Amino acid sequence: MVEKIRSFIAVDVEDKSLQDKIVRLQQNLMGTGANLKFVEPENLHLTLRFLGEIPSSILELVCRELKTLKFNVFNLNLQGIGAFPNLRRINVVWVGVKEGAENLKQIAQKVELTVRKLGFPPDPKGFSPHLTIARVKTGKNKDKLASFLENFQDYEVGWMVVNSIKVKKSTLTPKGPIYTTIETIPAV
Repeated sequence: MVEKIRSFIAVDVEDKSLQDKIVRLQQNLMGTGANLKFVEPENLHLTLRFLGEIPSSILELVCRELKTLKFNVFNLNLQGIGAFPNLRRINVVWVGVKEGAENLKQIAQKVELTVRKLGFPPDPKGFSPHLTIARVKTGKNKDKLASFLENFQDYEVGWMVVNSIKVKKSTLTPKGPIYTTIETIPAV
């Protein structure tokens, strides 16, 4: 039987002070009384492309091809809080990307072209630069949550340096996902 690995390509939020700011933001979100599942600080990342459950042999090919990608180090400004799909029907709470968003989009396009070349179908959602910080578990206090998000839509979380992208393995557990780095592709 072929081993399948749930995987994705991302930029990790590795800066401890930035992680701490996001945790404080999550604590403020808790104050709304909404029923949220927060992303753990060590799991914070900006997804460039979700690959899904794929055979390990295909994942090896993806890693090999991604190693040829060329991109420069750049700064990213995490700013603004919002929700998917929208504030009336909140499923995911995210922090947006302001400065550096174009650089991130260019890398995502390169990643997309690379995986498409290997036979992956187009990403049905397309790429929208964001950092997921929470998922909504139930509809409890969604109005308070929406009001909070509206009031903080321009909130500046902070800056980070993007100097690599990572291929990650996602192991789903009852306590939440465990992400393991399979490959790191450094900037040039």
